[in-house]
Amino acid sequence: MFPADLLERAARALDAAKAAGVRIVTAETCTAGLVSGCLTSVSGASKIFERGFVLYHDSAKATGLGVSEDVSRAHGAVSAEVTQGLAEGALAHSGAGVSVAVTGYAGPGGGNERNPVGTCYIAAARPGVPTLVERHVFPGDRDGVRMAAVGAALDLIVKQLA
Repeated sequence: MFPADLLERAARALDAAKAAGVRIVTAETCTAGLVSGCLTSVSGASKIFERGFVLYHDSAKATGLGVSEDVSRAHGAVSAEVTQGLAEGALAHSGAGVSVAVTGYAGPGGGNERNPVGTCYIAAARPGVPTLVERHVFPGDRDGVRMAAVGAALDLIVKQLA
C-alpha cells in the first residue's frame, strides 16, 4: 500500500524508538491515520507503535488531546501552536515516549493566504526535551500532499530521538 521509500522511513522511525526504549503515538488531522498505517505496515511495529489519534473535524482539532480552544481560535486549527499542542497532548494521553502530530491543508480546498493548500505542520514531542515543530508547503494533489506529510512526520520522529 505504501511506497518502499516511506516504508524504509517508517522502519527507521521504529528502529530509533526501539533503540531509545520508547513507544510511538500519533495525532493526525489531514493524514487521517496514514502515519499510523505506514508505521504499522512494518513487521514488528506492534512492539513499538502504541496508538494513534485521528482528529479530523475542526472542533476535534480545537479541543482534542487537551489543546485549548483559545489556541486554535488565536492561531488557527492548522498552525504550529495547535500541532505542538496535539503532539504534547498525545504524549499526555498515552504511555508512549515519543509522539508525532500532523495538521494541514491537503486540498483541493482549504488554505488561506498565510497557509495555502499544501501547508502542513508537523510536531514531535518527547518528555523533557523541546518539542520540534516544522512547517512545510508540499506541492501536488491531495494524495501527494498527504504522503509527503507522512514522510516528513516519520523523519521528524527520527530527528526527535537522535
